[in-house]
Amino acid sequence: MVIEVVRIGQRVVRDDRVTTHVALVSRAFGAQKIFMTEVNPEIKDTLDKINKTWGGNFRVEFIDKWKSIVKKKKAGNFKIVHLSMYGENINDVEDKLRNEENLLVVVGAEKVPREIYELADYNIGVGSQPHSEISALAILLDRIQKGKQFEKSFPDAKRKIIPTKMGKNVQVNETRD
Repeated sequence: MVIEVVRIGQRVVRDDRVTTHVALVSRAFGAQKIFMTEVNPEIKDTLDKINKTWGGNFRVEFIDKWKSIVKKKKAGNFKIVHLSMYGENINDVEDKLRNEENLLVVVGAEKVPREIYELADYNIGVGSQPHSEISALAILLDRIQKGKQFEKSFPDAKRKIIPTKMGKNVQVNETRD
């Protein structure tokens, strides 16, 4: 399954950290790419450094208009998944989502334009209480992959966390560049 994410909008200053975390969750939870509008370019640098240290080839692409990428992906055999408090309950659609081949997950910042609700194949609500878009994205990605994203290994990683009951165990391979 190919999973990509679109981050729509950003509230200046407040959302630099939130958008960085949306990108980090996207990467760590199995997405291959994130498209971002109106963001600080340092976020891409941060993700490039994460890839270099921890492995992988997660990509960050800056876009001017979210609508053109959503329409392009929809025409290219991607199902559009919009995370919204007001959507269908994730429990009712997670099996359908698992069977899709390609997903483009839309994560909003401020008020999302009405048009995204109409373009989306799925408007998904994660819970029925206000919470973070970061948590909604993490839960969605975990549910549709059944935790298998955590079994992924990056052979080009300089560092790898070795699970341990207590303490920290980090395998370091500094010979990689």
